[in-house]
Amino acid sequence: MKFIPTWLHRLASPQHFFGDIKSWIMWLYVLGTIGFLVGSVWGLAFVPPERYQGDSFRILYVHAPIAHVAQLIYISIAVAGVVHLVWKLKMADVYMSAAAPVGCWLTALALASGMIWGMPTWGTAWVWDARIVSTLILLFLFFGLIVLRRVVPNPTRAATALSILAIVGAINIPIIKYSVEWFETLHQPASIELFGDIAIAPVFLTPLFINIASIYVLAAGFILANMRYLVVERNASMTWIQGWIRGQSQ
Repeated sequence: MKFIPTWLHRLASPQHFFGDIKSWIMWLYVLGTIGFLVGSVWGLAFVPPERYQGDSFRILYVHAPIAHVAQLIYISIAVAGVVHLVWKLKMADVYMSAAAPVGCWLTALALASGMIWGMPTWGTAWVWDARIVSTLILLFLFFGLIVLRRVVPNPTRAATALSILAIVGAINIPIIKYSVEWFETLHQPASIELFGDIAIAPVFLTPLFINIASIYVLAAGFILANMRYLVVERNASMTWIQGWIRGQSQ
């Protein structure tokens, strides 16, 4: 696999990953937290009320970023599942196990913040429309990945089962995205398209983009921290882990 950059190939080794990634985690936490605080205060307190939804739209600055990143995390888990099935990389399995809890929490927060948004906007906290139901399914998929990893005793079989579930479950992601176009739903169509027009006024965009970037950074920090913990747990008998443990105790 000569096309893989040297630094990425190095991170595919549990020993090198464990040593190289430590300094990244704290910086990700700090930068992500500062960015999220800036974007949230800006969006919740300083942008003007939206024309139709008034102040209730401000939950957008929390709801939209976490919902977006939760879906992206699931896609990345499915990609890691393919990598594991094809190349049998141990770190792909570690990534799936570490990312699933982060994605699960973000999806739960997306549903909760959507309920807060729904009360003043739709007059109800929950409706069984396609976007909400498909997001609920995403929560169940994340939870299923977590449980499956714990209940299958054989690590190799657990990793294979995780990979298959992640890949099959990825069909739910386009359903979430296009549910507002394919089905009758209370949700509005996407206001930001990667290769299309942006239907949000510029005054609202900057804090939204700050929060999206910040959630990316924070999620990366949490996932890397989880991965580092799993590397220690799964390689506890290795000499380099034993040496690190002795160094920590001195």
